[in-house]
Amino acid sequence: MGQLSFFSAQIDQPAYEDLSGLLAAHGQAVRSDGGTRISVVVAQRWRADALVEEMTATGVDAEVVISDEGNPIARTQPCHDLDDLHRRWSSGAVKAMPSGWVPSPRALRLWTLAAGERDGDRFMLGLDSHAPDTHPALATALMRVGVAPTLVGRGLSHALRIAGKRRLGHLLEYIGEPPAVPDAAVHWPHVDGL
Repeated sequence: MGQLSFFSAQIDQPAYEDLSGLLAAHGQAVRSDGGTRISVVVAQRWRADALVEEMTATGVDAEVVISDEGNPIARTQPCHDLDDLHRRWSSGAVKAMPSGWVPSPRALRLWTLAAGERDGDRFMLGLDSHAPDTHPALATALMRVGVAPTLVGRGLSHALRIAGKRRLGHLLEYIGEPPAVPDAAVHWPHVDGL
């Protein structure tokens, strides 16, 4: 990859708000007396490990656990510092994207780590099939950062598809390089010549 953008996740300072990228995907925020826990089930262990590293960089304790079905889960420890994030991303018991939300570069990186997948010369950012009302708003949020996606899917598989060299290049400028682990690069967005 060439020169990094001024807005790249690799130069942006970590913040609790970055964890909103997990909620844009299929992550969950659960509030308890001990605080809010944010968690996301992922398909590969490398994703969970990379997410825990990113979560920890924001200043919260995090860990990888394995679900009863054998899938890795990246999750924070319950923390009151995340209560505001839970409040903004909830409408009653339902996940709801905050009005006017603009994903930071690091939030986009976490979304990509949790639910991104290369699809030929395109890239798919997975969405929460249990929160379909968030899908159009999340597409608009990506447009706010110059990455115009197309909403695709049906049933339990929904995603925002990003196509075209310019859009993919812009996404790459935001999210930075893939984690330096085997298998990560084949799942990361790619643009020939960059």
